[in-house]
Amino acid sequence: MGDLKSNLSYLPRELKFGTSGRRGLVADMTQLEVYINALAEIEYLQSLPVAEGGVVKGEEFFYASDLRSSSTRFVAELDGRGEIAQAIERAIHDSGMKPVNLGFIPTPALTFSAISKQKGSMMVTGSHIPFDRNGYKTNTSRGELLKKHEEPISKRVEQVRQRIYSESADASLFDARGDFKSGHCDLTREDSAARETYIDRYVSFFAGESLAGMRLLFYQHSAVGRDLIVEILRRLGAEVIPVGRSETFVPIDTENIDSARLGELQKITNEATARYGAVDALVSTDGDSDRPLVLGVDAPSTVQFFGGDLVGMVVAEYLAADAIVVPISCNDAIDRGSLAGILEPKTRIGSPYVIAGMDAALKRGKHRVCGWEANGGFLVGSMMVRKGRVLAALPTRDAVLPILCTLFSAHEKQLSLSALFATLPKRFSRSALLKQFPRKIALEIVERFSPADRTVNEAIFNDDQLILLDENKADLVASEVHTRNLLNIRESLSGFFTTENGFAEICDLNYTDGVRIGFSNGDVAHVRPSGNADELRIYAVANTEARANAIAALGIAEPAGILRSMEKLIND
Repeated sequence: MGDLKSNLSYLPRELKFGTSGRRGLVADMTQLEVYINALAEIEYLQSLPVAEGGVVKGEEFFYASDLRSSSTRFVAELDGRGEIAQAIERAIHDSGMKPVNLGFIPTPALTFSAISKQKGSMMVTGSHIPFDRNGYKTNTSRGELLKKHEEPISKRVEQVRQRIYSESADASLFDARGDFKSGHCDLTREDSAARETYIDRYVSFFAGESLAGMRLLFYQHSAVGRDLIVEILRRLGAEVIPVGRSETFVPIDTENIDSARLGELQKITNEATARYGAVDALVSTDGDSDRPLVLGVDAPSTVQFFGGDLVGMVVAEYLAADAIVVPISCNDAIDRGSLAGILEPKTRIGSPYVIAGMDAALKRGKHRVCGWEANGGFLVGSMMVRKGRVLAALPTRDAVLPILCTLFSAHEKQLSLSALFATLPKRFSRSALLKQFPRKIALEIVERFSPADRTVNEAIFNDDQLILLDENKADLVASEVHTRNLLNIRESLSGFFTTENGFAEICDLNYTDGVRIGFSNGDVAHVRPSGNADELRIYAVANTEARANAIAALGIAEPAGILRSMEKLIND
C-alpha cells in the first residue's frame, strides 16, 4: 500500500507561522497537518530547559478552545474538516505529556493558568478571522513563543513531517483525507480551575473598589469569554446587561471597527437603552477574548469607539507604569502626552516584539512594565502593585484588564468615558484593511517603497537635508545614492498620497514594520501586510477623527483607492 504521503487524496497545505500562531483555511487544516505541527512544537519545547520555557515529558500540558465550530467539531460546510482540538490533544498525548482540557476559556486565561504552573499550553483559535478559517497558538512554560523560537521549530516540523509521512499507510493514524481513522473523538473532561483562577486574578486585584452605579452593555456575540467577563464585571459591582449573543461565529476585529460595524453596535445600544434606560459604556472582546472593545455611550445613546492604543494609554496611567512598550503602528498621542518620558523604543507589530521590548526594559532596571498593541491587547510584563494589592505579570495579550482599568479610571474620576479619553492628546487613529489580498503582492508593495540599503530604518526630510537613522536611532551617512533612492521613493509615494486628497508634503518615512509615512501637516499613513492572513492594512493617524477616518477610507476605497492603486502598480 505504500507510505502515508503517497496515499493522501489531496495536496497538503502546510501551516505557516504568523504573529498569532498558525492559521489557515479550515478546509486545509487537516487533523494530520495540525497534529504534525503541534507534535513538533511540543517536542521542541521538550528539548529546552524549563528555565527557558521548556516542558518535561510526563507532566501536564494544557489546552483550550474558542467557540468556533471547527475548533471542536467537524463542519460539513467546511469540507467536513474540524475537530482541531482533538488533533491537539492527540499530539499532546503522543508526545508523552498529559493533556489537560481547560475548556472554552479566553486565551489569556489559558496562558495565565499554564505559566503560573510552569506548564506549556496551546489555544485553538482563529481570533477575529472569518468563520472559514481557524488556527492555534502554542505557549512555552514561560509564555508566548518568541521570534527566536520560530526557526528551530520549523526545522523540527520538517523532521516530524517526514517521519509521519513515511509511515506505512496501513499503520498510520490517518486516512487518505488526513483525518484520524478513528473518526469523531470526545475530548478529555474539562477542568474548570483555570476559569476560576482567571476570575480571581481581577476580583482580588480590585478588591475593596467597586463599579457600583455603572450600567454596562456587554456585547457577547461569539466571544469565548462572554459569560466569564460578565461575571467579573458583576462581582466588581457593575450592572451588566448582556446583548447580542450569537451561536454562530461573528468575526469581530477590534482593530477594524468600520462604519458598518459601528452602525451595528449603535443599533444594539439603541435597542438596549430603549428597554433598560441609559448606559455608560458598551464593552466586548474579539473571538478568543484577548483584545478589548470599548465604546462610551453619551446621552441619549450615541456610541463612541476608543481604539486599543488609546485604551492602553488610559490603562498605563491608571497602573502608574514606569516603562511602556508599543509597536510602531500605535497612535502617536503617546509621544505627545504624560507617558512620553517612559516610552521605550517602538517595536515591530506583534506581541512577540512587544514582549521582547518589555524584557529589555526589565533588564535595564524598570519595575512596572507594560505594553500593548494598536488592536488593544494589553500585556503586563512585571508585577503591578496598587493600593497594596498585587497583580502578577501576564506577558500575553489580555482584554479584561484594559476594560476594567478604563471603567475604574472613569468611575473614580467621575467622568464619562468620552470625557476621560478627551484628557489625552488630541490625536485620532483609524485602521482599515482589504481582505483576500494576496500576501505576495502586499510584500512586493512594501519592497517597492523601501530603501535599497536595509540598515535605513527611518528617513527624515528636513528642508534640503536628509537625515537617515538605523533601528537604534543612530545616524547613518546619507550618501548621494541613498539620497537619490529615498527622494525617488518619496516622489513615487506622493503619486498615491496626493494633494487632491488632502495630503501634505511627505516629511518622514519609517520602516520598522511596513511603510509608515509622515506628512508635514501631522497626518500619518502606515501600509502593512497582515502577519497571519491575506490582508493588507492601512493605519491612519491625524489631528481630527474625521481626517483619520478619511485617510483610512481613501486607503481601502474600491476599485481605485490607494491600496488598490499600489496593487495595480505591482501587477503592471
